[in-house]
Amino acid sequence: MRHRKRTLKLGRRSEHRKSMLANLVSSLILEGRVKTTRKKAKITSSLAEKAVTLGKKGGLHHRRLAISRLRHKEAVRQLFAEIAPRYLERNGGYTRIIPLGPRVGDAAEMVLLEWVEAGAPAARTSKPAPAAPAAEPVEEVAEEAAVEEVEAVEEEVEETSEEQAAAEEPAEDADEEKKAE
Repeated sequence: MRHRKRTLKLGRRSEHRKSMLANLVSSLILEGRVKTTRKKAKITSSLAEKAVTLGKKGGLHHRRLAISRLRHKEAVRQLFAEIAPRYLERNGGYTRIIPLGPRVGDAAEMVLLEWVEAGAPAARTSKPAPAAPAAEPVEEVAEEAAVEEVEAVEEEVEETSEEQAAAEEPAEDADEEKKAE
């Protein structure tokens, strides 16, 4: 029986699990947001918040602890130099989990794990907020990005056609002069 055993195994052996979670935390530090499953995000969020606490304490000992846990020196450097100073006035709650909906293929619940803005206070509510469709904002952003891409391509096509038309006009004038001679 696994009574009082807190570790979520995620279907992996201990070294694989530790390595995967260290990579997720490092990616979160370097990229600012990570798309993953809900269970992985919950564990990664906990580890990331503990890493920020190490970064807030500073010091060589805490830096070495962070390197041993994250296994990525560049992530630790960014954690201590950029991320931890943003949260000096905040006591916990450095990350947020935004639901994205089920993954195609296995219907695993996907979420976006990201840092909370440094100046935003931790919001405490007595009752949970009403569930809003999480897929709409992501789709709207994707649609806006697609519209911007199409507009950029149309501008390039217009510029290219104008350049070709300008290049063809002198050639036509030269052909007419040759015929006149």
